[in-house]
Amino acid sequence: MSRADYTLGHGSTGYRVTHYDLELDYKIGPNRLSARAVLSAVAVDELNRIPLDLAGFSVKGVRVDGRTARFTHRGGKLVVAPARPVRGEFTVEVRYAGNPRPVASRWGEIGWDELTDGALVASQPTGAPSWFPCNDRPGDKAAYRVSLTTASAYTVLVTGDLVARRAGGSATTWVFERREPTAPYLMSVQIGRYDELELGAGQRLAVPRRLRAAAAHDFGRQPEMMARLTEWFGPYPFGEYVVVVTDDDLDDPIEAQGMAIFGANHVDGRRTFERLVVHELAHQWFGNSLTVAGWRHIWLNEGFATYAEWLWSEASGGASAAALARDWRARVGTDVAIGDPGVARLFDEQVYKRGALVLHGLRARVGDEVFFGLLRSWVAGHAHGTVTTEEFVAHAERVAGVSLRDDFAAWLG
Repeated sequence: MSRADYTLGHGSTGYRVTHYDLELDYKIGPNRLSARAVLSAVAVDELNRIPLDLAGFSVKGVRVDGRTARFTHRGGKLVVAPARPVRGEFTVEVRYAGNPRPVASRWGEIGWDELTDGALVASQPTGAPSWFPCNDRPGDKAAYRVSLTTASAYTVLVTGDLVARRAGGSATTWVFERREPTAPYLMSVQIGRYDELELGAGQRLAVPRRLRAAAAHDFGRQPEMMARLTEWFGPYPFGEYVVVVTDDDLDDPIEAQGMAIFGANHVDGRRTFERLVVHELAHQWFGNSLTVAGWRHIWLNEGFATYAEWLWSEASGGASAAALARDWRARVGTDVAIGDPGVARLFDEQVYKRGALVLHGLRARVGDEVFFGLLRSWVAGHAHGTVTTEEFVAHAERVAGVSLRDDFAAWLG
């Protein structure tokens, strides 16, 4: 049982969303978003109220199954009262408009944010309501269709496959479909003046022209990373992988479904930040295809992505995973229970580094053949689903054929 409420009031377990259809019209200069969202959902039980997460927009109207519905909207919560209770499958249509901005959280401001010339979305963990009404739980994964209209001078990249692009004078409409089940926080929109480069089969780089040469070098080994991660973890789980480099600096890179976003400060033409390149790529397996059922299990995202850094270091001629493990074991603190770190320590360094140490300890305990085999079967068995720490421990024991409960209790405590 978790000792912390990681959701901070976000999300509902009374229903699950199966599909989001988002029609967005965005004016870059005034930062104005006009939108229509249609959510297809399934009620767990009969619902007289449908709570959605949506930040500070003006809601113009709501319909449930085509009928006008009453609603209240305050404190980031849009509570819909349908004309009659819903059972089983239902749809909610929300029309809204306003100036999108990041939402305040325990971890800073997150969500839709303006760039110097464009916009980006960085939603982990609870920023999705900054741009669309949603059931903001990591475990409530759905398919998406996103249509976005903005000035034709800009490139639009949304997590998903581009299925249509319609230019109409000064504005262009871009339509993307995300067919794989996706958590709300992993949906992203990127708008900017970008050149696009091919990095390899299914891998693209969107970058400001001034950074084109440096970024081509810094991300030049990504196809080799993809080959290595595929060897270690199994087939890449999505159709393509898009890396966006913004013209602004960012504190940290951002993961999204089939996408990663880096700041201009992460590009220097010397591969200084290459460990971050492999970290974000590894999240496509651990975090995006396999999504934590709840935030207390975040080490399953960050520990795995950090261990991918160590594996890549060894494979590319840098320090070995064993040497990095020894170094971090001597340096990292031990005052966080990484299996349940609490809200304030959710993104603590210990979750990342000790999470990787858990995996290195497991590898030492069961041997390389069993270790990499259990990682591949873990990924294959939970592809596009949700996972928990307890499920991973049970999987490791089942594949290894030995009891690991005491080991994990010590590693995760």
